[in-house]
Amino acid sequence: MSGTRRKPGRLGPFVEGYRSRLQELGYPSSSARNKLKELGQLGRWMAGQEIGAAQLSGSAVEKFLVARRAAGCKRVPRVRSFAPLLDYLRDEGVIAVPEPAPVTALDELIGRYRRWLVADRGLAPATVLRYEKLARRFLGQRARSGGPVAVADLSGAEVTAFLLAECARVSTGSAKGRVAELRALFRFLYLHGMTPRNLAEAVPPVAGWRDTSVPRGMAAGDVQRLLASCDRSRLAGARDFAILMLLARLGLRSAEVACLELEDLDWRAGEIVVRGKARRQDRLPLLPDVGDAIARYLTAVRERTATRRVFLTTRAPRQPIRPDLVGDVVERACRRAGVPPAGAHRLRHGLATEMLRQGATLTGISQVLRHSDLATTAIYAKVDAGRLREVARPWPGTSL
Repeated sequence: MSGTRRKPGRLGPFVEGYRSRLQELGYPSSSARNKLKELGQLGRWMAGQEIGAAQLSGSAVEKFLVARRAAGCKRVPRVRSFAPLLDYLRDEGVIAVPEPAPVTALDELIGRYRRWLVADRGLAPATVLRYEKLARRFLGQRARSGGPVAVADLSGAEVTAFLLAECARVSTGSAKGRVAELRALFRFLYLHGMTPRNLAEAVPPVAGWRDTSVPRGMAAGDVQRLLASCDRSRLAGARDFAILMLLARLGLRSAEVACLELEDLDWRAGEIVVRGKARRQDRLPLLPDVGDAIARYLTAVRERTATRRVFLTTRAPRQPIRPDLVGDVVERACRRAGVPPAGAHRLRHGLATEMLRQGATLTGISQVLRHSDLATTAIYAKVDAGRLREVARPWPGTSL
């Protein structure tokens, strides 16, 4: 029973099973020993308080930690440190699963809306969550203390007032996002017969010209510095290097990198399946240097969980990364390389501008970036200042 040192009290029968669970979650041996030590401390406290294993709960853990602090212990873990233990005991049927909160009419309506966004609109999970949050804020104003949500008498004035309040302190881009989210909600309500008219038409547009800015790509030299900053001898460095290669060499989006699965890598054909927006799937060449980076990372990950996702967190419990962690990888690499801070999308812009500089056509760039509309790719025409000078007409009264 290494890691417990002393008798583990009321939790003694669960030491070995919990040890195996920690190994499955990817905890290194040192962290597992600390977790088992905490189990022993909690078990002995439970014995002193006459608390059985079946009575263990989050509130009991909080009381245990309060007692540890009152006893003058210097290192007292947080409640979340015991989350793996509580999950293990629930899975084993030792403690009861918490009763779910009562489902309200608003919850049911939001659930229907969520299913429509996924099944009919084919939106990505992160996008669905964003749409759902705005819907809950808007519909929550009309929910009647757990009763039905009154939407049949919605008016355009009420829609405009809500939108103005939402967009008071956000950027133009964020305001346009709010408009799209609100219009989607009203289309859903109308299609399902909950409103007599489609109020999506009552949502005012946000003023702002499209494609007025010049995309800021990362210079090829800076990209190389980011890649060189990764210590590929370590697991985190190997993972970050593979992520950066996918961003810089194939132009993947953050969500596309995070959602990449092992089945998406066709090593024999030398292709990679990219799951993009609106359930779109594209096949791209798995470039040799990109494939080598991914293979080296997968080799370094000796212990995997049941997930089929390619990229996992480096700290236990091992789980698939979220899209926002891809941006964190780029930001950390920028700090290490001494490059001005940038987001993950800057590498996508950098790939497009570098392709344009080397003579690629906008159609070719559009195919690599997987744009559904060539007009989206046309913004990169502004980047090539040399070619723009060739087609620019001289200003009247000048010799240029």
